[in-house]
Amino acid sequence: MTDAARVLGVDRQTLSNLLNARSGISPEMAIRLEKAFGTPAREWLMRQLDHELAEALHKADSIEVQPFPRAPDEMRGRS
Repeated sequence: MTDAARVLGVDRQTLSNLLNARSGISPEMAIRLEKAFGTPAREWLMRQLDHELAEALHKADSIEVQPFPRAPDEMRGRS
């Protein structure tokens, strides 16, 4: 792991946190990964976003939100 951290230009703890899911892929880390592996930074960030959304969906039933009231014009069919 020391070599990988050196290649990425981060300390071992930063890489350990990422690999052990204690932190996510930041835009800066995505750029580092792109430079190291050739996979575009946007792809790394999309994978991170997909992961975070999946985690949120697991608890979606416990998220309570009140519907936003519709404007009177919308109720009459006007936009």
